[in-house]
Amino acid sequence: MTDTNKIRTVIVDDEELARDRIQTLLELEPDVEVVGVCADGPSAVEMIDRTQPDLVFLDVQMPGMDGFEVVENLERTKLPAVVFVTAHDAHALRAFEIHALDFLLKPFDQARFEKALERARGQLSQAKGPVLDSRLVTLLEELHEERKYSERLIVKSSGRVFFVRTEEIDWVEASGNYVKIHTKNDAHLLRESMKNMEGKLDPKTFVRIHRSAIVNIDHIKELEPWFHGEYIVIMRDGTRLTASRVFSDRLSALIA
Repeated sequence: MTDTNKIRTVIVDDEELARDRIQTLLELEPDVEVVGVCADGPSAVEMIDRTQPDLVFLDVQMPGMDGFEVVENLERTKLPAVVFVTAHDAHALRAFEIHALDFLLKPFDQARFEKALERARGQLSQAKGPVLDSRLVTLLEELHEERKYSERLIVKSSGRVFFVRTEEIDWVEASGNYVKIHTKNDAHLLRESMKNMEGKLDPKTFVRIHRSAIVNIDHIKELEPWFHGEYIVIMRDGTRLTASRVFSDRLSALIA
């Protein structure tokens, strides 16, 4: 927690009544400071990254980006304590119960809310530095395994947060300790290895053609045979990339 001993808290819920309810209850707690309130997943990622709260009340069911995806896109070393807020969702409730994570089932009363807050206080008081809840990390790993491949990537740059849908990616190139993600109109740097990036992208759509390049096969215009079993890969925007012989088998399989 911070030097002021206040529990810096963010509220995330797409329902205005739910946000107001949580904020009203927190205002009764002298050791809690609400540092942000937002109504959707993308705003939540940006706000949590910017404010670095101790605690987040996080709605699970939100359009576009749900609560699980919000947490998946936070830095693992800076995860706040999280109390999930959910309407009846058998899958979500089972996940929380298995991992002993706290949740509020809508509609909740003041007594249940206070119990959840007290548990969060206990977790924060035991933590030294950022809260890294192993139960939450395990849940995220299981969810990632279920979803397997990312549908969107979050890129943080100069205080801004960009959301890039993987279907919009033309190709990815290695750039030192980063990868550069090329889309139709932009290029974004993401601190990630090529190996990890390859693991996030669906191999039905993305193929690694070189140690330093991954391409979206739906955005390839033409393959031009080159020397020694290599290919020149011509993208729809005219970009020409070389597929090394080590990776050309993957392209050959596509042609076959």
